[in-house]
Amino acid sequence: MGAGIAQVSAAAGYHVYLSDIDLAKAEAGKANIANALARLVAKDKMGQVEADALMSRIEPVANYEPMAEAGLIIEAATEREDIKRKIFEAVGKILGDQAVLASNTSSIPITRLAQSSPDPKRFIGVHFFIPVPVMGLIEIIRGLATTDATVDIVRQYGAALGKQLVFANDAPGFIVNRVLMPMINEAIYCVMEGVGTPDAIDTVMKLGMNHPMGPLTLADFIGLDTCLAILEVLHNGLGDPKYRPCPLLRKYVAAGWYGRKSGRGFYQY
Repeated sequence: MGAGIAQVSAAAGYHVYLSDIDLAKAEAGKANIANALARLVAKDKMGQVEADALMSRIEPVANYEPMAEAGLIIEAATEREDIKRKIFEAVGKILGDQAVLASNTSSIPITRLAQSSPDPKRFIGVHFFIPVPVMGLIEIIRGLATTDATVDIVRQYGAALGKQLVFANDAPGFIVNRVLMPMINEAIYCVMEGVGTPDAIDTVMKLGMNHPMGPLTLADFIGLDTCLAILEVLHNGLGDPKYRPCPLLRKYVAAGWYGRKSGRGFYQY
């Protein structure tokens, strides 16, 4: 996700500082971007000069200090509030006086996360969708203190990326996952209860509902650990039992079956 955001930002002409848990991880992220661009060049969907220029605008960094000159810093860590808060506290020490700090969270309330930012007025949610270079949507969530000026900065950024912006109120799961995760969770219940096989459930939703992919394939693509984390935010934040994560989902995550990224989920990869 972070590499995808870096790629589309650099494609829009921004200079990007790409950070991870260490410099080697950040450099690996840039290498993955280079591989993706090489495939586009090979298919004549991008010129080599354009690809080289894009790559020159991405700078892997070992720490946050270079970001002191950045106008926008986007956190794209895993969907765990404790990890995100640590990042905000660290980044807050170098955040410029006019810079915006944004979270790519897909479910955690922005007002709550803003407590760990140096200035909640300049804190906002920018929820991208994977794969970022392909998906045309950014879900924007403003916290209770987020100013119009902060929203305008993110609006201009989204326009530069050529993305469609949808604004959601600051509630657990926002719009996308408030609607999507109960469907995925119910599909998992159907597997657990023997209502249908994963392939049958996905086929029904693709051919019967005209979805581009079935909910279980999508869950594997998102990451079952991420799906579980989002459902827990929904369940804890809204208190409604309809968001209770399916026991089979918990079992798969406990087994390390996270989906595509681990090689095994509802399907094998």
